[in-house]
Amino acid sequence: MWKQICKAAFIAGCLDITAACIQAWLAKGITPEVVLKYIASGVFGKDAFSGGIGYILFGLLVHFAIAFACTFIYFLAYPKLKFLHIHILLSSLLIAVIAWAITTRLIIPLSNIRPAPFNITKALTAIVILYVCIGLPVSYFAKRYYSK
Repeated sequence: MWKQICKAAFIAGCLDITAACIQAWLAKGITPEVVLKYIASGVFGKDAFSGGIGYILFGLLVHFAIAFACTFIYFLAYPKLKFLHIHILLSSLLIAVIAWAITTRLIIPLSNIRPAPFNITKALTAIVILYVCIGLPVSYFAKRYYSK
């Protein structure tokens, strides 16, 4: 099971950070370096933005830790919650909405990042990215693992 969890988390994490970097570049011309320093700033505050490669790598580590946590929890819940077996597309949406809610309502407020005011367009964009990049691969790998 660990191999499947790690594979799913790695794929989901790569897809999600790639999508986040593309979205930040298209929306505001923000580079991947700044995206990763922003993630690191949740722990280190504004110092992360003036730091070097260490903060970038830390941001990447935090990002993958969150992707791993989402994947791990889903893999544990999947055999116990039968409604997750109904359809991958519905399960993926559930993962996306929960991941968005936990990130924006729990992780960010507890971090050094100042929460932005709620914006429905940004929220829906984030949920769509999470749906495609986290939800679909995680629910697919879980279904495939438990179908064996």
